[in-house]
Amino acid sequence: MSVRRVVPIAMRLSWLVLIALAIGEFVTDLPGPGWATTLLPALVVLALMVATMSLQARAAAPRGEPGPPVEVAPPVAGRWKALNSPADKVPSHGTHAYGQTYAIDIVAEPETAEGEAPGRPGAGPATRPAADPATRPQADPAPRPETAPVTRPAFRLFWPVVRRNRAFPAFGAPLLAVADATVVVASDGQRDHLSRNSLPALAYLMLAEAPVRSIVGAHRIIGNHVILDLGGGTYAVYAHLRRGSLRVRAGDRVRAGQGIGRVGNSGNTTEPHLHFHLMDGPDPDAARGVPFTWRGVGVPANGETFTVVEPEERGGQSTEEQAEEQAGRPTEQQAGRPVEGRAAGS
Repeated sequence: MSVRRVVPIAMRLSWLVLIALAIGEFVTDLPGPGWATTLLPALVVLALMVATMSLQARAAAPRGEPGPPVEVAPPVAGRWKALNSPADKVPSHGTHAYGQTYAIDIVAEPETAEGEAPGRPGAGPATRPAADPATRPQADPAPRPETAPVTRPAFRLFWPVVRRNRAFPAFGAPLLAVADATVVVASDGQRDHLSRNSLPALAYLMLAEAPVRSIVGAHRIIGNHVILDLGGGTYAVYAHLRRGSLRVRAGDRVRAGQGIGRVGNSGNTTEPHLHFHLMDGPDPDAARGVPFTWRGVGVPANGETFTVVEPEERGGQSTEEQAEEQAGRPTEQQAGRPVEGRAAGS
């Protein structure tokens, strides 16, 4: 086992010892001076935390000049906005750890005037529309149910402190395979927490929740996730997925454009969104980031909106119908019912 793996394990064990000692100080009178039972273990934990972060940063930092970006299909359909984009800075999230040097976050931004649902074909103008002829719209999008959110809630200073996930149009939006690939990791057992898009909630996330998640490990930071082996030593990561939404398992083969799950709000997040990046290995703790570009879209900059039309797969089936078929449920067309628009969080 490498030093890079031993140190984080030692840090977590030290945290457990420190917590046990702190509880022991309140419950019973531990033998020895207080500095030996609390201060010294705390210093050991602090030193291991610094060593862990240093090793992670050094191991994940790019070596030499980055290679050309790997072109893949967009992982979503509909109208979206980019946040924390590598088009603006690298590393995009302020760290090379977990292979996320070139990671991007995207949130759904449906056209209010058109009532366009995320994950459905786009009809309104966009800053950078998909240019691939194969993805041009073939028909007008289905109408959006009145109960579905059509705007993304804004960040508030104090109230409401938190919001339910269904208030965000990204929550439940279908996710698509970016290429023909093999599923190497598929995990969706973590809960979707409430939003952290207010000042008190954001402070809680940054000061309390995020440090705990980083101590526990990468899987608690990226939440429910899928990792696809695209071949050629390149792996795609989809993070913060919705609990119970995965339609694939490790070892499955998927096709480009196939529905694999839905956007959620699990892990280290402020609101429902998709975190996507490419890396050179299947383990986020050991991998380095790989530049990407989305076919027909490129790499949208921070605040830039883009629209991708849903690919026609399986003879014109929508992504949501594919998901129903994979789950063993008849699609609406198979059941003899007309296809209607669905809410993003359904």
